[in-house]
Amino acid sequence: MARFELKLPKMGESVAEATITNWVKNVGDTVEQDETVVEIATDKVDSEVPSEVSGTIVEVLFSVDDVVQVGQTIAIIETEGGDVAAAPAAKVEAAAAQVEKTVEVAKEVTTQDFSSSDKFFSPLVKNIAKEEGVSMAELEAMNGTGKDGRITKTDILDYVKNRGNQPAAAAPVKQAAAPAPAVAAQTATKAAPVSVNGQDEIIEMDRMRKIISHHMVQSVQTAAHVQSFIEVDVTNIVKWRNKMKGIYEKRDGEKLTFTPIFMEAVAKALKDFPMMNISVDGDYIIKRKNINLGMAAALPNGNLIVPVIKNADQLNLVGMAKAVNDLANRARMGKLKPDDTQGGTYTVTNVGTFGSVFGTPIINQPQVGILALGAIRKVPAVIETPEGDFIGIRQKMFLSHSYDHRVVDGSLGGQFVQRVAHYLETFDVNRDA
Repeated sequence: MARFELKLPKMGESVAEATITNWVKNVGDTVEQDETVVEIATDKVDSEVPSEVSGTIVEVLFSVDDVVQVGQTIAIIETEGGDVAAAPAAKVEAAAAQVEKTVEVAKEVTTQDFSSSDKFFSPLVKNIAKEEGVSMAELEAMNGTGKDGRITKTDILDYVKNRGNQPAAAAPVKQAAAPAPAVAAQTATKAAPVSVNGQDEIIEMDRMRKIISHHMVQSVQTAAHVQSFIEVDVTNIVKWRNKMKGIYEKRDGEKLTFTPIFMEAVAKALKDFPMMNISVDGDYIIKRKNINLGMAAALPNGNLIVPVIKNADQLNLVGMAKAVNDLANRARMGKLKPDDTQGGTYTVTNVGTFGSVFGTPIINQPQVGILALGAIRKVPAVIETPEGDFIGIRQKMFLSHSYDHRVVDGSLGGQFVQRVAHYLETFDVNRDA
């Protein structure tokens, strides 16, 4: 017999931790290689951790809702046969004991100041609260985006970051005190609503919807949203795609939608206007080197997720189509990895999918701009020719550009979306890739 340490795997450079959401396998269960052992969640996406070996689960080192760091051992699997690529049993047991001891110490240290609370706070949240001087009253007054309304690491860090904008009554205190009347009233509003007529259905938001809700409200409260709209003639693109989509599918094995064509134009415009490819941190502007395009995707359950096409400006149209199709398919199947939703520098959302002519999308923080693609429609239009003007049927759409007026003025915001329109209207109909 040998013992194997199942560790939380690396999930991308920007992902350092995850929350345990469900143990698919428990102590005593057998598991096959590549079979899912535990389900986890980051701030952006849910994922699964498969077993690297076949064997029996003999120890589970974390509980549901625990926050685990990348590289930490989360379970011990006992395997048949000789040694496997794992630490010796004694070392494994010592490491597991150390992890348990660390968790218990963290609980003991952080529980001292929050023992009188009836709400659950994870050890990580308590540690941050203690280090930042956040009182129990403040913790209890927060609106959590985690499961069952629990406070997440993001929630408390956002609170600490924005503390200067909070009312004086919310200032931290050293001793935990009873909630003030206003705080108590705010806490009371968190109770599940009751149907007055007995016929209304009360539905609690799932974890992802809570995160989306928090993220959208935070964005509106943070960024000064301004919109610019422009109408684009995409008749040539529609004709070219109708001619080429069969060729693409046969030659490259990829379905050619309009999305990669639009993404290509956006990536080009971001290269022309690099101050749209930025983020804001306090009084500082971070100018991003890479152009990583987020593409908002609707999920079958009605939720929304934004996978990211990394280094989009370096892809040709075939590469862009492959990236778009891959991310869209994995999003629908729930197979996105945590790193697939990290690192976006600008976002595109296709509101035209559902028939909308244009929209006013909310900026995906910490980015400073988002472009909504409206539905393509056949409309009568004035066509200018050397022989004079006449009316014809053209394929047109609206581009809706939302941008952060704290750092992007109307000139830049308008020129950027105008450049996207220019690239679409001057699309090369003789290209084959």
